Amino acid sequence: MKKQMMALAATTVIGGGLFGTAASAQTYTVQPGDTLWSISQKSGTTVEQLKAANGLSSNMIYAGETISTSGSSKTVSASSNGTYTVKAGDTLFKIATAHGISVGSLKSINGLSSDMIYPGDKLSTSGSAKAATTASAAPAAQSVEPAQTTSAPQGKTLTMTATAYTADCAGCSGVTATGIDLRNDRSKKVIAVDPNVIPLGSRVYVEGYGEAIAGDTGGAIKGNKIDLHVPSTDAAYSWGVRTVNVTILN
Repeated sequence: MKKQMMALAATTVIGGGLFGTAASAQTYTVQPGDTLWSISQKSGTTVEQLKAANGLSSNMIYAGETISTSGSSKTVSASSNGTYTVKAGDTLFKIATAHGISVGSLKSINGLSSDMIYPGDKLSTSGSAKAATTASAAPAAQSVEPAQTTSAPQGKTLTMTATAYTADCAGCSGVTATGIDLRNDRSKKVIAVDPNVIPLGSRVYVEGYGEAIAGDTGGAIKGNKIDLHVPSTDAAYSWGVRTVNVTILN
């Protein structure tokens, strides 16, 4: 299936400003391909210290994000009226922990069927469960890192560079290399892979995306690279370019 690398294009367009170098001696702007380990080496600190200083519950970071390389830990403050407004950098895990509830309870209360949240979203932190709904991607909004699963998926895990695409891009057929018609299911979790690294048809768990099928290929998808199917162009740009862990489940 022909696909456009939208996230990479977005990186090129705004590369002159957003993806700059370190903002000051105390902060650093994440570059494409950076990891917490590489940043810790540049800043003379450790991965654990970086995670504590920035309130991170996983090793996932995003290109363009400014992180603190020193200072005290950041946490989510609990809301007092039962409603919390999502801020950039928040995760369901952070919000749930601050309010003394589980991620599952937080999702049930708000009728969430995925871990995707966006800055500006208002979440109830108390109350009864609602019927699950599928969240739509917010235009021009930066997706927030999803929460950690309560139990780690079992299988071979690889660290990979992940971009995103949508089936309605110009020149796309909407049908994957394995025959999946994404035009009929825009929310279907499918990733494009290098079959020499991840066999086509494999079930996988992608950090920050969820369980998916390795059901597509792409000319630029070679080695430890994957391309994630998302419902819209806005969602593809919001995803950007990330370094994620991918677990092959079967």
